[in-house]
Amino acid sequence: MRVIGTAGHVDHGKSALVEVLSGVHPDRLKEEREREMTIDLGFAWFTLPNGGEVGIVDVPGHRDFIENMLAGIGGIDAVLFVIAADEGVMPQTKEHLAILDLLKIQGGVIALTKIDLVPDADWLELVEEDIRQVCSGTVLDNAPIIRVSARTREGVQNLLAAIEECLANRPERLDSGKPRLPVDRVFTIAGFGTVVTGTLSDGSLRVGDEVEILPSGHKGRVRGLQTHKKKEDFSTPGSRTAVNISGVTVDQIQRGDVVAHPGTYRPTGRVDASFRLLRDVSQSLKHNTEVKLFIGAAEILARIRLLGCDELLPGQSGWIQLETKLPVLVMRGDRYILRRPSPGETLGGGEIIDPHPKGRHKRFAAQTITRLEALAQGTPDEVLLQAVVSLGAASVKDVIQVSHLEKEVALSTLKLLVASGQVINLDHRSSVTGEEAVSAADQQPSDFIAGKGFVDQLTSKTLFEVSQYHRIHPLKSGMPREELKSRLKVSPRLFSALIQKIVDEKLLVEIGPLVKLAGHEITFSPQQEKAIDQLLAQFAAAPYSPPTIKECQSQVGDDVYYALVDQGVLIPMNQEIVFNRMGYEQLVADVRSLIMLNGQITAAQMRDYWNTSRRYVLALLEYLDRIGITARDGDIRKLRK
Repeated sequence: MRVIGTAGHVDHGKSALVEVLSGVHPDRLKEEREREMTIDLGFAWFTLPNGGEVGIVDVPGHRDFIENMLAGIGGIDAVLFVIAADEGVMPQTKEHLAILDLLKIQGGVIALTKIDLVPDADWLELVEEDIRQVCSGTVLDNAPIIRVSARTREGVQNLLAAIEECLANRPERLDSGKPRLPVDRVFTIAGFGTVVTGTLSDGSLRVGDEVEILPSGHKGRVRGLQTHKKKEDFSTPGSRTAVNISGVTVDQIQRGDVVAHPGTYRPTGRVDASFRLLRDVSQSLKHNTEVKLFIGAAEILARIRLLGCDELLPGQSGWIQLETKLPVLVMRGDRYILRRPSPGETLGGGEIIDPHPKGRHKRFAAQTITRLEALAQGTPDEVLLQAVVSLGAASVKDVIQVSHLEKEVALSTLKLLVASGQVINLDHRSSVTGEEAVSAADQQPSDFIAGKGFVDQLTSKTLFEVSQYHRIHPLKSGMPREELKSRLKVSPRLFSALIQKIVDEKLLVEIGPLVKLAGHEITFSPQQEKAIDQLLAQFAAAPYSPPTIKECQSQVGDDVYYALVDQGVLIPMNQEIVFNRMGYEQLVADVRSLIMLNGQITAAQMRDYWNTSRRYVLALLEYLDRIGITARDGDIRKLRK
């Protein structure tokens, strides 16, 4: 028996698709029918082409009912992720996907619905491309996209085949002999009494079994069992099950309670867990924040205690201790979701590591973190690499703090990760070998590291931006560093380290404040070369009174003029006067020799010596003053010591 759940934005056709697959419309409430919008969980079932039966939990897509969605999505084997072709990816599409990812719902099928409303095949291709981008890196990364119409039934058989393939070869649900049925619906049937439904896990239930309702502790007995409205003598793990319970009234049980064998589980008011804060949350998560905990079918207020830090930034992971307002039944390995109560927002989620900690932890106790690491059965390299990935690029000290590993363990693990190339040392002052990187990190906390994927992505973007600059400005020697940093949108520290690394790899070349691709050279067209030759001939003919900058720009154009300046062919003295390199070097040699001969010079002496106008002489001498070759004292100049 397999169970799938729907997910997706409101009005994208989830319920209509369920009705086509099963023949049962999952909206059971009068209000849902009137508003044509799913409000609460709906349930149906259908048979696959291979004869296998599949239960469906249909969830609401509207943001106002996201918490009802969470009550039914946790126990499924796969997801039927529904996206309407006429609207594409929408806000609740992304939120539902984030929830599926946090719950690690392994696998599913993406149904691109309402294709009858979109006759344009190119549009469908664009929508599918967008879906692929949104799902990239999530549990639905490689999920098939099936085009389907609930109205015309086009694509329904393809969808059934995709669901069948998705569920094939899935391992059977574990039967540990300790059944748990998280209750997602409670109602009464005349002549039968209390009935609850849920997705059974961890064990089987049989007619006649004594059961306990947790956390209340009320006792009852299984009077009857149904799966897909068929009477059964027993229900197996993974099946959608309706349980008729005698000895318990409908007001003694509620959604979120758990039906179990007496004495097999005990509720808790405190749990230890791993946690990941979503990247797109509106704000960071601070210690002692009140949250809503969603686990199984339960929704409970809790207060979050951050362990090892005072704050989690968007995208970061850490360890938490949750203290619930009411007892809750959870087990190690259960996945959960946290939401902010008001305004409602999905914060993130993770895995229960210890459902029964001894008490409140000291928040910054190293042994607590070490213990949680061991319980999570995560190897140090996996934990450390995740810390590096979550931070993007950071000092070794910061990475160790976020990973919550002991320093010695983290440093020895870092050595291996750097040596294997999974972690890159961005600090050019340190060797990239593992041993030296670790040694430097121990002595110099400012060492800078990042994951290989992060560095490769930034390197590719850097080279692309520089190549684009060369394409747009072919006559400029390079791209200004500040412009490149602005386009990359990274911190000054990361930018400097990244550029140094790329330069060391001989992919970029630095030219003062500019960077260029290795091998990039300015090339002039034949027409431009001809104009340059004519201009340089004028400089050679009148080295002491050459063309002005304005005249140069008029003859060869602004771009060519600035390219000649970048290449050092022309050397501007100020905004008006420019010399070619040969003429400039001869002028500087004359100034040096005359000062060494006479001890000093004046502008008038140089004007007469060169037989030129005063404006050329003053432009040169003031330039030499600025660059430190000469020093002015009134009307005379001497060589600067």
